[in-house]
Amino acid sequence: MISTLQAAWKIHELRRKIIFTLTMLFVFRLGAHVPVPGVDSKVFADLVASNTLFGFFDVISGGAFKNFSIFAMSITPYINASIIMQLLTVVIPHLERLAKEGEEGRKKITQYTRYLTVVLAFIQGIGTTAAMKVAMEHPTVWNYLMVALTLTAGTALLMWLGEQITEKGIGNGISLLIFAGIVSRLPSALLSLAEYLKTGTINILSLLLLVVIAALVIAAIVAVQEGQRRIPVQYAKRVVGRRVYGGQSTHLPLRVNQAGVIPVIFASSIMMFPEQIARYFVNSKVAAWYLSVFAWGTFLHTLLYALMIIGFTYFYTAVIMNPVDMADNIKKYGGFIPGIRAGRPTAEYISRVMGRVTLAGAVFLALIAILPNFVLMATKIPNIYFGGTSLLIVVGVALDTMKQMESHMLMRSYQGFIK
Repeated sequence: MISTLQAAWKIHELRRKIIFTLTMLFVFRLGAHVPVPGVDSKVFADLVASNTLFGFFDVISGGAFKNFSIFAMSITPYINASIIMQLLTVVIPHLERLAKEGEEGRKKITQYTRYLTVVLAFIQGIGTTAAMKVAMEHPTVWNYLMVALTLTAGTALLMWLGEQITEKGIGNGISLLIFAGIVSRLPSALLSLAEYLKTGTINILSLLLLVVIAALVIAAIVAVQEGQRRIPVQYAKRVVGRRVYGGQSTHLPLRVNQAGVIPVIFASSIMMFPEQIARYFVNSKVAAWYLSVFAWGTFLHTLLYALMIIGFTYFYTAVIMNPVDMADNIKKYGGFIPGIRAGRPTAEYISRVMGRVTLAGAVFLALIAILPNFVLMATKIPNIYFGGTSLLIVVGVALDTMKQMESHMLMRSYQGFIK
């Protein structure tokens, strides 16, 4: 990895892209410390510390939510808007036609996604402002509206920064913003571990165990992220005029973790929403029962969380991967899977293989998501900064960015057949 970065720095175009990306990330981290006017940040920080849902948002935003800065909502509304647009593409024929129209259709869908992001950001800003009314210095309607508009503008700016990184920098801009937010919390986590070690809260063996577990989990994430089930595809020869096309063998790659981290985000949001509602009814026996039975770390919460991740993995994979379209495309270009008839039998075969591969990816995502429970029991480290979801995002984004760098370098290092 270090050698790849060194080689990339020597290429002028790549160096320019890397500098641009780092500049945009610096702007993001700078904005994470610009407070929203009219809010007592200390009161809000105490509110975040006592709330599981707010704590989840704070991890994604890289501490911007706890500081209640202009980037407090992070890029979450854009992620939600992108997911909604992907789901609507399957349901609405007009969007499905746009998705198949190539570059112009994708630009139109991107434009719709931006509009939906602003709408969702404003709604989430209103909800966030209402939830933290105790931290408002002057709780008036105009102040609520000003805070919500400020948060919406911050999300819109982050969306623009992400798109600029994708277009002019290196890597996926939105993913890199989330990556930077999670990594920015690492120094404070290391200082906390050092403080625990100094005060005797933990011992050196617990710390070493944490390092070993982290290394093993990172290795497992890399293996699963890179894992593929390759279905062989044979293309028949076609004669067009005087030219002969096809006749080669290739493969159809099915990734083990096709859904990425989206199912974990879905499941986390749904599991935390009832808990947040229950906290508003302090004197309710039903709310107290729910908070005691389905609290984070309990058996029922962990089991339901894992099952929801597995279910969402299958659902999201089915949305983004259509075996019928894949089989039609193979047949359209004169291809076939050896031993499988073209058309419907090919689609059924791809669907069957995809179901088995998705099961492995879904179980892995569930294990990664509930990993902090077992790490806490094994190491006895309080307030542990070892989230499986965070590691999954960080490792996945790092791998994707390094692949893009290597592809740029390969294009510029190619010397042809004659040196």
